[in-house]
Amino acid sequence: MSAKDRDVLKIIQITDTHMSADPGKIYHGVNTNETLSGVIQYIKNHYPHHDLTLATGDLVHDETEAGYQRIRAHLERLNTPVLCLPGNHDLPVLMDNILCNEHIRTGGSIIHKTWQIILLDSTVSGEVGGHLEQRELVRLDNCLTGSPEHHALICLHHPPFLTGSHWLDSGLLLDNPADLFAVIDRHEQVRCVLWGHIHQEFYRKRNAVEYFATPSTMIQFKPNSYDFAVDDKLPGFRWLDLYPDGRIDTGIVYVQTAV
Repeated sequence: MSAKDRDVLKIIQITDTHMSADPGKIYHGVNTNETLSGVIQYIKNHYPHHDLTLATGDLVHDETEAGYQRIRAHLERLNTPVLCLPGNHDLPVLMDNILCNEHIRTGGSIIHKTWQIILLDSTVSGEVGGHLEQRELVRLDNCLTGSPEHHALICLHHPPFLTGSHWLDSGLLLDNPADLFAVIDRHEQVRCVLWGHIHQEFYRKRNAVEYFATPSTMIQFKPNSYDFAVDDKLPGFRWLDLYPDGRIDTGIVYVQTAV
């Protein structure tokens, strides 16, 4: 690896893994344990030198201790630091208690190379849709205020934009995106916002900030659907190269797993 390559922060984002206590559990025709295993093996084979993994919610589907133990074993195969945040299917306290170890952490923020990465909790107990509480918005503002010299990447689970699918846009997204944008607009070092939840690719540029959604490691939702519908796309993940000058290269990889 060249000195120039060492300056680039290389990230893998996985999301919406929907693990369960039962390794044979089938959701919408796929075994989520097997699809995640296949995606992680692909990452190990093709992206062996990435610096960091982001896991952006709905890590476990059935809110079980065994489900979190199972995904912890999967994440530990990556041999990189892993940052996790909760989705609407997760139990944040149980998630924190089981996942956190020397390689895996949940929530908070880190500074790595020339970048600050901030994880937000957009979950609302008992609800599918999301909301950023005032304390999370204040924490975001404080993180950005405290490190203006670092480019910033923000992660959450719920989208701050409409998706074009009626069933998703009718109350299942982030319900206070204007509050998030108000914080972001005060800090010119914000470069990128990432999320999951919608099981599909999404891109939008707002002012100078790029916004991305990433496909699930299981099934994908069909874009622009009035009612719930499953797409024919394979399990996927996102790679990102974050450069010292704030530039971002990124792409989606769909993986033919054993399923």
